[in-house]
Amino acid sequence: MTKRIVLIEDDTDLFALLKYNLEKEGFVLTGSQTGRGALDLCRRVRPDLILLDIMLPDSDGLDICKGIRNDAELAQTPIIFLTARASETDRIVGLELGANDYIVKPFFIRELIARIRLQFRTQAAPSRLLKAGGVELDRSSCQVKLDGENLALTATEFRLLEFLMSRPGVVFSREQLLNAVWGQDRAITDRTVDVYILRLRQKIEQDASAPKLIHSVRGFGYSFEPRNQEAPMELATTNGNGD
Repeated sequence: MTKRIVLIEDDTDLFALLKYNLEKEGFVLTGSQTGRGALDLCRRVRPDLILLDIMLPDSDGLDICKGIRNDAELAQTPIIFLTARASETDRIVGLELGANDYIVKPFFIRELIARIRLQFRTQAAPSRLLKAGGVELDRSSCQVKLDGENLALTATEFRLLEFLMSRPGVVFSREQLLNAVWGQDRAITDRTVDVYILRLRQKIEQDASAPKLIHSVRGFGYSFEPRNQEAPMELATTNGNGD
């Protein structure tokens, strides 16, 4: 699968050079030469990796990094800083804020590409199956079973359930769920989340009025956490040879 990269870099020549070389390597690149709107751009593109300059004319790349790490859907996306700040303190601050790598300008393009590929090699592939509380969700076939019986879920119900099941125990606000499942470009309200949560409960809970899987957190949002049932787990995909 082609990897998507977002590049936030204000140097016009460097931006063009990186775009040419990364696309030549087969990556799909989307970018901006300002920091304004960078977080929204990442939310729209849902990239596999982000290249981020620190010293931007209108923003601080460190603040953008913090925003990415605080976003429920983007939090695990690898970030590589591209910066002229070369001190040990700058490197430590960048890495402590959540960057996966820190590359000082000037740098060799081949080294950057090698480091990008290293991030992709070390990323754990998402498990095909999610199982918890009698619910089995298959990402590859987009099917859900409850105690072995197929459930009829809409595409939105499936995405919502997958998002919650893949992050057991994490409490998400309605706004975070809207961003993750419905995206930024939407004309719906927080109430929509409540409606879809109710629909899911009616399909996967033994008693929708006393849920044991999808829980409400008063004044905030929802979490998926089986209670009084087996602990959730992810099952690794096999290649058919038992490996």
